[in-house]
Amino acid sequence: MMEVKPKNDGTRKLFDSVVLERLTRTHIAVPTSILVLYSAALFYWSLTHTALTWGIATLLFFAGLFVFTWVEYNAHRYIFHMATYSKLRAKIQYTIHGVHHEYPRDKERLAMPPILSVTISTILLLVLRLVMGDYVFAFLPGFLVGYSVYLGIHYIIHAFPPPRNFFKVLWVNHSIHHYKDGELVFGVSSPLWDYIYGTMPVDNRNG
Repeated sequence: MMEVKPKNDGTRKLFDSVVLERLTRTHIAVPTSILVLYSAALFYWSLTHTALTWGIATLLFFAGLFVFTWVEYNAHRYIFHMATYSKLRAKIQYTIHGVHHEYPRDKERLAMPPILSVTISTILLLVLRLVMGDYVFAFLPGFLVGYSVYLGIHYIIHAFPPPRNFFKVLWVNHSIHHYKDGELVFGVSSPLWDYIYGTMPVDNRNG
């Protein structure tokens, strides 16, 4: 990933097109609300139009939630922080994530734009339907709720001061990622995979 110096305020224009530039920005409530409604509709479908029981559907939901934490970690580490050994890759990386590292307090760029969120969610639904069959209607809601929770936590971390409770660790971890070492602490909603894959700072591992 390109090295950028974090700025405490401001923003940057990514596209000359007014439409494209507007599509890169969103209020956090828009994608999170869409994702929750999308998830609720899919889960309702799983209970009313498939043979899944409440018990199986619930287990699949929490499986999707857990799998999301792993996907979140790997997407952040290997896609958002991709190696920028060419001008094209550098431009792509900066557009999808580098701009956030340069302007971490830009509240309109703390979530994926709604159009992309819906598009990716629908692609996942179609692809996983081929692999999982009807199970996808309970698994994907958990995955998408996990993503919505991630978005909310990420927004709160950047928009508000740390709380005086055990959630403070998420603020501390993400601050290390932004202001000390961008190649550590890739988990935002959970530190689990940083511990498993060894990307948690030594001091944090030792408590």
